[in-house]
Amino acid sequence: MKSQKIIFSFLVLMLCSLGGCKKYLDKLPDDLTTEQETFTRYERVDKLVTDLYAKSKGANVPLTWFAHFSSAAITDEAEGTNVEGGITNSFNTGDWTANGIPGSVGQYWADLYAGIRKANVILAGVQNYHTPDNPIQPGDLEKRIGETYFLRAYLHYLVLRIYGEAPYVEKAVQTNDVMDFKKESAHSLVQKIIKDAEEGIKRLPAVQDGQNFGRVDKGACLGLIAIARWTVATPLWNGAAGLGYKGSRQFETEYGYNQDRWERAKEAAKAVLELKTEVGAPRYKLYEKYSANDFNDSASKDYNGSTVYTRLWQMFYDIDAFQNEAVWFVTKTKYEGWFGDVYPPSRGGSARQQPVQEQVDEYEYISPDGYGYPIYSAKAKGDGYDDSNPYKSVKRDPRFSRDIIFHGAAFRNGSNQPSILNTAAGSDRINASNATKTGYYLRKFLQEGWNRDGSVSISAPAVWRLPEFIYIYAEAVNETSGPTREIYDLINKVRARSFMAPMPLSTLSDKSLMREYIKRERRVEFFYENKRAFDFRLYLEPSDPAESNKEQLWQGSGGTNTERSQKYWLQNQSSYPKMQHMINGMRPVEDPNGKIEISGVKYRMERFFVEDRVFESPKHYLFPILVGELQRTPGLTQNPGW
Repeated sequence: MKSQKIIFSFLVLMLCSLGGCKKYLDKLPDDLTTEQETFTRYERVDKLVTDLYAKSKGANVPLTWFAHFSSAAITDEAEGTNVEGGITNSFNTGDWTANGIPGSVGQYWADLYAGIRKANVILAGVQNYHTPDNPIQPGDLEKRIGETYFLRAYLHYLVLRIYGEAPYVEKAVQTNDVMDFKKESAHSLVQKIIKDAEEGIKRLPAVQDGQNFGRVDKGACLGLIAIARWTVATPLWNGAAGLGYKGSRQFETEYGYNQDRWERAKEAAKAVLELKTEVGAPRYKLYEKYSANDFNDSASKDYNGSTVYTRLWQMFYDIDAFQNEAVWFVTKTKYEGWFGDVYPPSRGGSARQQPVQEQVDEYEYISPDGYGYPIYSAKAKGDGYDDSNPYKSVKRDPRFSRDIIFHGAAFRNGSNQPSILNTAAGSDRINASNATKTGYYLRKFLQEGWNRDGSVSISAPAVWRLPEFIYIYAEAVNETSGPTREIYDLINKVRARSFMAPMPLSTLSDKSLMREYIKRERRVEFFYENKRAFDFRLYLEPSDPAESNKEQLWQGSGGTNTERSQKYWLQNQSSYPKMQHMINGMRPVEDPNGKIEISGVKYRMERFFVEDRVFESPKHYLFPILVGELQRTPGLTQNPGW
C-alpha cells in the first residue's frame, strides 16, 4: 500500500538524477519506519527537522568551509599550507575540474540537493499525513514547518552562491516522475528563495529563545531575503557584460543592469535593520560590551600590550553577541584542536592558514585629523605612514591587531607568558618548519588564554551578523541615490564599535569613494568569515579593467616578482591588483636604523612576493557541475569555461 511505502522509496530516482546515488541513500531516520508511522507522530517529524539542521550546518561552516580550512586561503586573504592534501592550494594552482573538486565536506552540489530533498520529504509528509502538533507545546509544528521552508530556501541560496543558475526543486519526486530538471536563472532562483523564506516568516517568531535558541527565526528569514536580493544586485548578476565579464550563461540576457535590483536589496536589508521583537524592542543591535580601557584576553590578562580590545575578543564568544547581533549562525563547529592548527610554532601550532599582504593593506589607519584612511592613500605618507614600520608608524584600525599577528606583535609564547613575535628568528621565522610563508599569523577567533589544557568549543563566526545588513543597506542606498548622512552614520557605528575612526566627510559627496569604503569595510569586518571567496566574484574584480591596468603596472615595475611588489607599492598609491593572480608578504630585515626592535636587534620591514595563483575568467567565477551530475540529468548545462 502507498501509505506503507518505505520513506525513501519514491526518492531514489530523483536523487540519482541530481547527484551520486551513494550520497543520497542516507536514511531518514531509518529504513524500517514507514511514511505513515513517521509523519503521524510529531516527535518523529521534529527529529527529521533536527537532521535537516545538521545537513544545513555541514553545508556552510564559515570557519572551516573545507572542514580543515577556511575559504580564505583560496582568496587574497590568506595562504594555506599543504597539509590535508593541500586542499586550498589545489584551487590556487587551477587543479580543479568538472571531474573533481577538492575538499568536499557537504558544501557542493550533490550534498546541497540531498539537504533540499530532506526538506521536501518533510514538507510533503506533514501535508499528506496531517502531522499532529506537539501535545506538550502547541504551535511547535508550525515552527518546524517554517524552519523547513527556510532551510530549503537557504540550501538553494548556497547552490546559487557557487553554481549560479540551477534547478529549484520544490517537491518530493515520485519514482514515475520524469527527471527533466533544468536550470533557472539566478533571478528566478531568488524569487523562489524569497517565496520559501516568506513561508517561514508567516510561521516563526522574531526571537527563538530558551531551548529553541539557535533555531531559525523571523530575522533569519528576512536576512536570507536580503542576502539573496543583494547577491543578484551585484555585478555578476546585474550588468556583468558591461563590466568586463566575457562568459555566456544560459540566461545571460537576463543579467543586464537594472537599478531596481538595488532598490529591492535596500528594502530587504532595511526590513532586517528595523525588525522588532514581540514586545516592540529592536531585534538586533551591535555587540558593545566592554570599554576602550579593556584589553584583557580570555584569561583576564593583558598580554597583548593593550593593542587588542576585550570587546573585539569577546564578540565571537559572548552569548550576548549571538543573541543580539547574530542573524543566522550554527553552533559548535570546531573545538580546541583548531587553535593548535592556527597557533604559530612557538605555541606548538602549525599555522595552517596565514594572512597575506593584500589583506593587511586593507586595514586603514587613523589620521591626526580624526578620520580613517587607507594606508595606500595619497594622505597616508603625509600623515607619517612608513612602509618599513607599517604597524606602528601610524595607528591602525584596531581590528588589525585583533586579526593579525605580525613581526613585533605582543603575543603569548609557548609557556603562555607575554612575548614579542619574531618572524626573523626562532621557530616563528618565515619559512621555518610549520611557520608562516607570508610573515603573518592568524589571530582572529583565538582564545589566547587557552594553552592546550581544557576544552573550548567554537561557534564563531555567525553565518550572517548585523553589520552584513548595514553594509547591504548602505551599498544599495549609495547605488540608487548616492551617499547620504544616514548610511554614513550607520557604517561609522560599526567602525565605532571596533574603536575605529569614522570615514572622512568626503565620502558624503562622492559615490565612488563611498563605494570603495563600503567594500573595504566588508573586507576588514568579515576577514576570515567565508565572505571574500564569493564577494570578489560577485564584484567581478578579476574582470575589472581598473584592476587589470593595475596588474599591468605591477608587471612593469621591476625585473623580478619581489622587485615588482616593492616598486609597485612605492610608485603607485594603490592597493595590489585584485585579480587573484598572486599573493605577497612582508619580511623583517636587520637594519641599525630600523624602528622595530626585538631582543636588541633592530629591523625594518620590506615587501616580498610569495606566489603566483591561477584565476581564469569567466571559468572560475562559478564552480563546475560535475560530469557525473550532467550525465545523470541531461537537461542540465555546464557553467561557462568548464
